[in-house]
Amino acid sequence: MTTPDLPLASSGGCGDGCACGADDEAYLECGLDPALAQLLADAGLDPVEIEDIANVAVQEDLAHGVDVTTVATIPEDAVATADFTAREAGVVAGLRVAEAVLSVVCEEELAIERHAEDGDRVEAGQKLLSVSTRTRDLLTAERSALNILCRLSGIATATRAWADTLDGTKAKVRDTRKTTPGLRSLEKYAVRCGGGVNHRMSLSDAALVKDNHVVAAGGVAQAFQAVRDRFPDIPIEVEVDTLHQLREVLDAGADLILLDNFTPGECEEAVAIVQGRAALEASGRLTLGNAKAYADTGVDYLAVGALTHSSPILDIGLDLRPAE
Repeated sequence: MTTPDLPLASSGGCGDGCACGADDEAYLECGLDPALAQLLADAGLDPVEIEDIANVAVQEDLAHGVDVTTVATIPEDAVATADFTAREAGVVAGLRVAEAVLSVVCEEELAIERHAEDGDRVEAGQKLLSVSTRTRDLLTAERSALNILCRLSGIATATRAWADTLDGTKAKVRDTRKTTPGLRSLEKYAVRCGGGVNHRMSLSDAALVKDNHVVAAGGVAQAFQAVRDRFPDIPIEVEVDTLHQLREVLDAGADLILLDNFTPGECEEAVAIVQGRAALEASGRLTLGNAKAYADTGVDYLAVGALTHSSPILDIGLDLRPAE
Protein backbone atom coordinates (compact mmCIF):
# COMPACT_ATOMS: atom_id res chain seq x y z
CA MET A 1 0.00 0.00 0.00
CA THR A 2 1.37 3.43 -0.92
CA THR A 3 0.33 6.56 0.92
CA PRO A 4 1.74 10.06 1.31
CA ASP A 5 3.16 10.86 4.71
CA LEU A 6 0.37 12.98 6.18
CA PRO A 7 0.06 13.87 9.88
CA LEU A 8 -3.04 12.95 11.85
CA ALA A 9 -5.36 15.82 12.73
CA SER A 10 -5.74 16.50 16.41
CA SER A 11 -8.81 14.80 17.89
CA GLY A 12 -8.80 16.78 21.11
CA GLY A 13 -7.71 13.85 23.26
CA CYS A 14 -9.68 11.72 25.67
CA GLY A 15 -11.55 13.05 28.63
CA ASP A 16 -11.52 12.20 32.31
CA GLY A 17 -12.21 8.55 32.95
CA CYS A 18 -11.22 7.45 29.45
CA ALA A 19 -9.35 4.17 29.31
CA CYS A 20 -8.73 4.12 25.58
CA GLY A 21 -5.33 3.82 23.99
CA ALA A 22 -3.66 0.95 22.25
CA ASP A 23 -0.40 -0.69 23.20
CA ASP A 24 2.38 1.01 21.24
CA GLU A 25 3.45 -2.40 19.93
CA ALA A 26 -0.08 -3.66 19.15
CA TYR A 27 0.42 -3.08 15.41
CA LEU A 28 2.98 -5.88 15.42
CA GLU A 29 0.27 -8.38 16.37
CA CYS A 30 -2.15 -7.78 13.50
CA GLY A 31 -2.20 -8.34 9.76
CA LEU A 32 -2.73 -4.71 8.79
CA ASP A 33 -0.04 -2.74 7.04
CA PRO A 34 2.35 -1.67 9.83
CA ALA A 35 2.17 2.02 8.89
CA LEU A 36 -1.63 1.96 8.97
CA ALA A 37 -1.64 0.02 12.23
CA GLN A 38 0.68 2.58 13.77
CA LEU A 39 -1.63 5.43 12.72
CA LEU A 40 -4.55 3.64 14.38
CA ALA A 41 -2.52 3.13 17.55
CA ASP A 42 -1.45 6.78 17.54
CA ALA A 43 -5.14 7.73 17.41
CA GLY A 44 -5.86 5.69 20.54
CA LEU A 45 -7.35 2.70 18.71
CA ASP A 46 -6.28 -0.93 19.00
CA PRO A 47 -5.18 -2.14 15.53
CA VAL A 48 -6.01 -5.75 16.42
CA GLU A 49 -9.55 -4.76 17.39
CA ILE A 50 -9.95 -2.66 14.23
CA GLU A 51 -8.80 -5.55 12.06
CA ASP A 52 -11.33 -7.81 13.80
CA ILE A 53 -14.15 -5.28 13.28
CA ALA A 54 -13.21 -4.96 9.62
CA ASN A 55 -13.29 -8.72 9.13
CA VAL A 56 -16.63 -9.06 10.91
CA ALA A 57 -18.16 -6.30 8.78
CA VAL A 58 -16.95 -7.81 5.53
CA GLN A 59 -17.98 -11.37 6.43
CA GLU A 60 -21.42 -10.14 7.51
CA ASP A 61 -21.82 -8.59 4.06
CA LEU A 62 -20.54 -11.65 2.19
CA ALA A 63 -22.22 -14.25 4.44
CA HIS A 64 -19.20 -16.47 3.67
CA GLY A 65 -20.07 -16.39 -0.04
CA VAL A 66 -19.00 -14.05 -2.84
CA ASP A 67 -20.22 -10.70 -4.12
CA VAL A 68 -22.32 -12.23 -6.91
CA THR A 69 -23.09 -8.95 -8.71
CA THR A 70 -19.48 -7.84 -8.80
CA VAL A 71 -18.09 -11.24 -9.77
CA ALA A 72 -20.60 -11.45 -12.63
CA THR A 73 -20.04 -7.94 -14.01
CA ILE A 74 -16.38 -7.11 -13.38
CA PRO A 75 -13.45 -8.91 -15.05
CA GLU A 76 -11.12 -10.52 -12.54
CA ASP A 77 -8.11 -8.49 -13.65
CA ALA A 78 -9.86 -5.12 -13.87
CA VAL A 79 -8.31 -2.28 -11.85
CA ALA A 80 -9.94 1.02 -10.94
CA THR A 81 -9.57 4.11 -8.80
CA ALA A 82 -12.37 5.37 -6.56
CA ASP A 83 -12.85 8.48 -4.45
CA PHE A 84 -14.54 8.54 -1.07
CA THR A 85 -16.39 11.86 -1.37
CA ALA A 86 -18.43 13.85 1.14
CA ARG A 87 -21.98 14.43 -0.08
CA GLU A 88 -22.62 17.02 2.63
CA ALA A 89 -20.65 19.24 4.99
CA GLY A 90 -19.57 17.84 8.35
CA VAL A 91 -16.69 16.46 10.39
CA VAL A 92 -15.03 13.29 9.18
CA ALA A 93 -13.99 10.35 11.38
CA GLY A 94 -12.98 6.79 10.60
CA LEU A 95 -10.90 7.25 7.47
CA ARG A 96 -8.12 4.97 8.69
CA VAL A 97 -10.75 2.43 9.75
CA ALA A 98 -12.16 2.49 6.23
CA GLU A 99 -8.63 1.81 4.99
CA ALA A 100 -8.48 -1.20 7.30
CA VAL A 101 -11.70 -2.57 5.78
CA LEU A 102 -10.27 -2.16 2.30
CA SER A 103 -7.03 -3.83 3.29
CA VAL A 104 -8.69 -7.01 4.57
CA VAL A 105 -10.55 -7.40 1.25
CA CYS A 106 -8.01 -6.33 -1.35
CA GLU A 107 -5.97 -9.22 -2.68
CA GLU A 108 -3.77 -7.13 -4.97
CA GLU A 109 -1.75 -3.95 -4.44
CA LEU A 110 -3.71 -1.23 -2.67
CA ALA A 111 -2.67 2.38 -3.32
CA ILE A 112 -4.23 5.09 -1.17
CA GLU A 113 -4.05 8.86 -1.43
CA ARG A 114 -5.29 10.78 1.62
CA HIS A 115 -7.02 14.12 1.12
CA ALA A 116 -8.41 14.62 4.65
CA GLU A 117 -7.76 13.49 8.19
CA ASP A 118 -10.06 12.48 11.02
CA GLY A 119 -11.38 15.53 12.83
CA ASP A 120 -11.31 17.72 9.71
CA ARG A 121 -14.32 19.81 8.76
CA VAL A 122 -15.22 18.90 5.17
CA GLU A 123 -17.55 20.37 2.55
CA ALA A 124 -19.98 18.73 0.16
CA GLY A 125 -18.11 17.43 -2.87
CA GLN A 126 -14.76 17.23 -1.10
CA LYS A 127 -12.61 14.17 -1.76
CA LEU A 128 -11.57 12.41 1.43
CA LEU A 129 -9.67 9.37 0.19
CA SER A 130 -8.68 7.99 -3.21
CA VAL A 131 -8.10 4.26 -3.62
CA SER A 132 -6.63 2.29 -6.52
CA THR A 133 -6.86 -1.49 -6.50
CA ARG A 134 -8.59 -4.45 -8.15
CA THR A 135 -12.13 -3.34 -9.03
CA ARG A 136 -13.80 -6.45 -7.64
CA ASP A 137 -12.17 -5.97 -4.24
CA LEU A 138 -12.99 -2.28 -4.20
CA LEU A 139 -16.70 -2.83 -4.84
CA THR A 140 -16.91 -5.75 -2.43
CA ALA A 141 -15.46 -3.62 0.40
CA GLU A 142 -17.42 -0.47 -0.52
CA ARG A 143 -20.50 -0.85 1.68
CA SER A 144 -18.68 -2.13 4.77
CA ALA A 145 -16.18 0.72 4.60
CA LEU A 146 -18.88 3.32 4.01
CA ASN A 147 -21.14 2.02 6.77
CA ILE A 148 -18.41 2.58 9.34
CA LEU A 149 -17.11 5.82 7.86
CA CYS A 150 -20.56 7.41 7.56
CA ARG A 151 -21.55 6.30 11.07
CA LEU A 152 -18.41 7.64 12.75
CA SER A 153 -18.45 10.86 10.75
CA GLY A 154 -22.07 11.43 11.76
CA ILE A 155 -21.12 11.12 15.43
CA ALA A 156 -18.16 13.46 14.97
CA THR A 157 -20.35 15.99 13.16
CA ALA A 158 -23.01 15.96 15.88
CA THR A 159 -20.37 16.25 18.60
CA ARG A 160 -18.77 19.22 16.87
CA ALA A 161 -22.12 21.04 16.92
CA TRP A 162 -22.24 20.64 20.72
CA ALA A 163 -18.58 21.57 21.15
CA ASP A 164 -19.07 24.72 19.07
CA THR A 165 -22.11 25.67 21.16
CA LEU A 166 -20.09 25.29 24.37
CA ASP A 167 -17.13 27.26 23.03
CA GLY A 168 -16.22 30.07 25.41
CA THR A 169 -17.41 28.19 28.50
CA LYS A 170 -15.46 25.74 30.62
CA ALA A 171 -18.02 22.97 29.99
CA LYS A 172 -17.19 20.04 27.70
CA VAL A 173 -19.63 17.71 26.00
CA ARG A 174 -19.17 14.11 27.10
CA ASP A 175 -20.50 10.79 25.84
CA THR A 176 -22.01 7.83 27.71
CA ARG A 177 -21.98 4.03 27.42
CA LYS A 178 -25.04 4.15 25.12
CA THR A 179 -23.03 2.77 22.22
CA THR A 180 -23.53 0.14 19.53
CA PRO A 181 -22.39 -3.27 20.84
CA GLY A 182 -18.98 -4.06 19.42
CA LEU A 183 -18.31 -0.51 18.23
CA ARG A 184 -17.81 1.38 21.48
CA SER A 185 -14.15 2.22 20.99
CA LEU A 186 -14.84 3.52 17.48
CA GLU A 187 -17.90 5.56 18.46
CA LYS A 188 -16.10 7.11 21.41
CA TYR A 189 -13.17 7.84 19.11
CA ALA A 190 -15.58 9.69 16.82
CA VAL A 191 -16.71 11.78 19.79
CA ARG A 192 -13.09 12.81 20.34
CA CYS A 193 -12.73 13.67 16.65
CA GLY A 194 -15.71 16.00 17.03
CA GLY A 195 -14.21 17.86 19.98
CA GLY A 196 -15.95 16.00 22.80
CA VAL A 197 -14.43 14.00 25.63
CA ASN A 198 -15.06 10.46 26.76
CA HIS A 199 -16.70 9.21 29.90
CA ARG A 200 -15.70 5.77 31.14
CA MET A 201 -15.04 3.18 28.45
CA SER A 202 -16.36 0.24 30.49
CA LEU A 203 -17.88 -0.80 33.79
CA SER A 204 -14.44 -1.62 35.17
CA ASP A 205 -12.36 1.53 34.64
CA ALA A 206 -14.57 3.91 36.66
CA ALA A 207 -17.62 3.72 38.93
CA LEU A 208 -20.93 5.47 38.37
CA VAL A 209 -23.32 5.18 41.33
CA LYS A 210 -26.85 5.50 39.92
CA ASP A 211 -30.34 5.40 41.42
CA ASN A 212 -30.62 1.60 41.52
CA HIS A 213 -27.29 1.35 43.33
CA VAL A 214 -28.57 3.92 45.84
CA VAL A 215 -31.74 1.90 46.47
CA ALA A 216 -29.79 -1.33 46.88
CA ALA A 217 -27.21 0.23 49.20
CA GLY A 218 -29.71 2.10 51.36
CA GLY A 219 -28.68 5.64 50.45
CA VAL A 220 -26.49 7.69 48.16
CA ALA A 221 -23.73 8.28 50.70
CA GLN A 222 -23.74 4.61 51.69
CA ALA A 223 -23.44 3.56 48.03
CA PHE A 224 -20.53 5.94 47.46
CA GLN A 225 -18.70 4.70 50.56
CA ALA A 226 -19.23 1.06 49.62
CA VAL A 227 -17.52 1.61 46.27
CA ARG A 228 -14.72 3.65 47.83
CA ASP A 229 -14.05 0.93 50.43
CA ARG A 230 -14.02 -1.88 47.86
CA PHE A 231 -12.15 -0.04 45.08
CA PRO A 232 -10.13 2.75 46.72
CA ASP A 233 -8.21 3.71 43.57
CA ILE A 234 -11.11 3.81 41.09
CA PRO A 235 -12.63 7.16 40.02
CA ILE A 236 -16.20 7.42 41.34
CA GLU A 237 -19.02 9.50 39.92
CA VAL A 238 -22.28 9.70 41.86
CA GLU A 239 -25.67 10.53 40.36
CA VAL A 240 -27.92 12.76 42.45
CA ASP A 241 -31.39 14.11 41.77
CA THR A 242 -31.74 16.56 44.66
CA LEU A 243 -29.58 19.22 46.26
CA HIS A 244 -29.88 17.30 49.55
CA GLN A 245 -28.23 14.26 47.94
CA LEU A 246 -25.61 16.56 46.45
CA ARG A 247 -24.62 17.78 49.91
CA GLU A 248 -24.50 14.19 51.21
CA VAL A 249 -22.08 12.88 48.58
CA LEU A 250 -20.03 16.06 48.66
CA ASP A 251 -19.50 15.61 52.40
CA ALA A 252 -18.67 11.94 51.77
CA GLY A 253 -15.81 12.99 49.47
CA ALA A 254 -17.14 12.47 45.94
CA ASP A 255 -14.87 13.86 43.22
CA LEU A 256 -17.42 13.91 40.42
CA ILE A 257 -21.19 14.37 40.77
CA LEU A 258 -23.80 13.87 38.06
CA LEU A 259 -26.77 16.24 38.33
CA ASP A 260 -29.66 14.19 36.95
CA ASN A 261 -32.48 16.18 35.32
CA PHE A 262 -31.54 19.41 37.10
CA THR A 263 -32.76 22.69 35.58
CA PRO A 264 -30.18 25.36 34.74
CA GLY A 265 -31.24 27.20 37.89
CA GLU A 266 -30.69 24.09 40.01
CA CYS A 267 -27.32 23.52 38.36
CA GLU A 268 -26.34 27.05 39.28
CA GLU A 269 -27.31 26.34 42.90
CA ALA A 270 -25.26 23.13 42.81
CA VAL A 271 -22.19 25.00 41.54
CA ALA A 272 -22.56 27.49 44.40
CA ILE A 273 -22.83 24.67 46.97
CA VAL A 274 -19.86 22.70 45.64
CA GLN A 275 -17.53 25.71 45.22
CA GLY A 276 -15.01 23.71 43.24
CA ARG A 277 -14.71 20.79 45.68
CA ALA A 278 -15.99 18.35 43.03
CA ALA A 279 -16.54 18.34 39.28
CA LEU A 280 -20.16 18.56 38.16
CA GLU A 281 -21.85 16.94 35.17
CA ALA A 282 -25.32 17.87 33.95
CA SER A 283 -27.42 15.07 32.46
CA GLY A 284 -30.97 14.87 31.13
CA ARG A 285 -33.12 17.57 29.54
CA LEU A 286 -30.16 18.66 27.43
CA THR A 287 -30.58 19.93 23.87
CA LEU A 288 -28.46 22.05 21.58
CA GLY A 289 -30.94 24.81 22.22
CA ASN A 290 -30.36 24.90 25.99
CA ALA A 291 -26.75 23.66 26.08
CA LYS A 292 -25.28 27.14 26.47
CA ALA A 293 -27.64 27.93 29.35
CA TYR A 294 -26.45 24.81 31.19
CA ALA A 295 -22.81 25.53 30.42
CA ASP A 296 -23.12 29.08 31.69
CA THR A 297 -24.06 27.74 35.16
CA GLY A 298 -20.45 26.67 35.66
CA VAL A 299 -20.82 22.87 35.38
CA ASP A 300 -17.83 20.99 34.01
CA TYR A 301 -19.54 18.51 31.69
CA LEU A 302 -22.72 17.99 29.73
CA ALA A 303 -23.50 14.27 29.34
CA VAL A 304 -25.15 13.60 25.97
CA GLY A 305 -26.04 9.97 25.22
CA ALA A 306 -27.55 11.02 21.89
CA LEU A 307 -24.05 11.56 20.47
CA THR A 308 -23.64 7.82 20.05
CA HIS A 309 -27.19 6.47 20.06
CA SER A 310 -29.03 8.97 17.84
CA SER A 311 -26.62 10.85 15.57
CA PRO A 312 -27.57 10.66 11.87
CA ILE A 313 -24.88 9.49 9.48
CA LEU A 314 -22.80 11.89 7.44
CA ASP A 315 -23.51 11.13 3.79
CA ILE A 316 -20.31 9.95 2.11
CA GLY A 317 -20.19 8.11 -1.20
CA LEU A 318 -17.70 6.14 -3.28
CA ASP A 319 -17.25 7.33 -6.88
CA LEU A 320 -15.56 4.88 -9.25
CA ARG A 321 -13.37 6.12 -12.09
CA PRO A 322 -10.96 4.38 -14.47
CA ALA A 323 -7.48 3.83 -13.06
CA GLU A 324 -5.03 6.49 -14.16
